[in-house]
Amino acid sequence: MTAGLMISTFVGAFIFPFLISMCWGKMVETWGAIGGWMAAGFIVGTTWALNHGVGMIFQTGGAWIDMAWAAGFGLLAGGIYSGASLSKAMPTIISSIVGGTIGAFVLATFL
Repeated sequence: MTAGLMISTFVGAFIFPFLISMCWGKMVETWGAIGGWMAAGFIVGTTWALNHGVGMIFQTGGAWIDMAWAAGFGLLAGGIYSGASLSKAMPTIISSIVGGTIGAFVLATFL
């Protein structure tokens, strides 16, 4: 991987949790539940198009889990940096790992 691809991948991965933390909550506060749906469409759709359509994220292999990892680690790091409690986040982190493992098992079983 070249230096340019590393920088592009880092920036592409950074954009997703940054937009989530900056926009999603505000859209829900302003427009309620429909704001959450709009945020899901705009934020996830736009960053997916940038990362995979334009090609900001460089990856090899068949699994596209990069945006989930970026959102998870980016929001966790941002929360800890802002003073949130890591111990309060542990049930969510464990549930995410278990859910991802079950999802991967189901996909592997049917594909």
